[in-house]
Amino acid sequence: MTSSAKDGEVLTLDNLESALADDTKVKLAGIDIDGILRGKLISKKKFLSVAKDGFGFCSVVFGWDMHDLTYFRELKISNKENGYKDLIAKIDLGSYRRIPWENNVPFFLVSFCDPDTGKPISACPRSLLRTAVAKLHDAGYGAMAGTEFEFFTFRAPRDPSIQTNHFSSATTAPFLQTHAVDSLPHLTQGMFGYSLTDPVHNQDWFYDIYETCEKFRVNIEGWHTESGPGVFEAALEFGEVTEMADRGSLFKYVVKAMGSKYGITPSFMAKPKQGLPGNSGHMHCSIVDKSGKNLFYRGEKDPNPPYKDLEYVSDLGRHFLAGLVDGLADVMPILAPTINSYKRLVENFWAPVTVSWGLEHRAASIRLIAPPTASAKATRFEIRTCGADCNPSLVLATIVALGWRGIEKKMEIGLPPLAKGEDVGNVADKGERLPKNLKDSTARFMAKGSVAREIFGDDFVEHYGGTREHELRLWDEAVTDWEVRRYIETV
Repeated sequence: MTSSAKDGEVLTLDNLESALADDTKVKLAGIDIDGILRGKLISKKKFLSVAKDGFGFCSVVFGWDMHDLTYFRELKISNKENGYKDLIAKIDLGSYRRIPWENNVPFFLVSFCDPDTGKPISACPRSLLRTAVAKLHDAGYGAMAGTEFEFFTFRAPRDPSIQTNHFSSATTAPFLQTHAVDSLPHLTQGMFGYSLTDPVHNQDWFYDIYETCEKFRVNIEGWHTESGPGVFEAALEFGEVTEMADRGSLFKYVVKAMGSKYGITPSFMAKPKQGLPGNSGHMHCSIVDKSGKNLFYRGEKDPNPPYKDLEYVSDLGRHFLAGLVDGLADVMPILAPTINSYKRLVENFWAPVTVSWGLEHRAASIRLIAPPTASAKATRFEIRTCGADCNPSLVLATIVALGWRGIEKKMEIGLPPLAKGEDVGNVADKGERLPKNLKDSTARFMAKGSVAREIFGDDFVEHYGGTREHELRLWDEAVTDWEVRRYIETV
């Protein structure tokens, strides 16, 4: 840590140069449509010169997929016709932190703006969330959020042809290119959620994740093994919704970076292994007033609630829930963004498959956490549909926008809660079945008059829907291992 700039210090244009006095370089990154960090290292001189007005950043990060393949159907923001022109990357000084595993180099997040209008581009995840939250602010409200991520861990054997003094992605990549992913050994074996002994076997890595997250201002609230071989879960410290979204993306960055040090490959795929539970990315949200008071709590028990589960939930909270219930099926490509996402959302694997809600009900898409089982200040909704493969900024923007739509329209909940003790495997006949695949969910998302178009506008829906259509085309053209094993000799 440099002596002149403390990590977490509030930086302004006035104190920026003195705060970075001992530094020579700065790392910057933005979040793309898939939730992946895209960034670069620049000199401090360059950074200081662009801190106020931003700098040019190639728009191709919104013109290609997660493997840098340009979209089959060129989209509006970045394409051949506009020459993959530069966007303006606006530096968020409030995102300042230092990267502890890279000699404490200063780090900042950016948001992307149109160079012609100066306004945020429709597909910028950070800007989409801030636009949704601004509507709350205009009404005198704020939003708080929490994030939980599950992920598998695999240990990639060393490649003896690569001479390194430490584990890195260089040791992992050749193995993945020449071996089936199924042959990767799990970091731990068996099904042992909340184990106190399994982390002992990898305690350097386990504690390094926790401590590095704290140093990087991505504080972990809870950190444990989950049921599944090599599966871990982290609950990030509850906070303001826009900061929470940033920390969700940065958490994945920490886990991947730390994994490279220890020869560990983390996987945030929604369903890395057939026959095992998938990786969730549960998101929690509540609305507060300017003093921080939770506005979903009713204050006193309602003697005549529409449903008993809502007896301690305020009218504002009920409208918010109604908005979530009404729009959930229309926004599924955001909550479940990949082909693989829908392998997790199947019956009998502790993942919700219907539009549903209930008080402390883990089989429901929307779990209400409220008195009498929780404290008043902790009253909130947990969206359990999301997988660990989701983009936190887009998901939280969606939750806020759907809930606010319900508040604005004073929507009422017409769907009863799931009954207590409802068997997860028998839920499908209790509510509308969520789309079973990315094709169906994308078609619904992009349909004329969809809730997604209402809350986010046509520009975002056309861009994001186009990126999902790209995923679908790649999937349609893929020849999978399953197909080869099943048909290579028999047909």
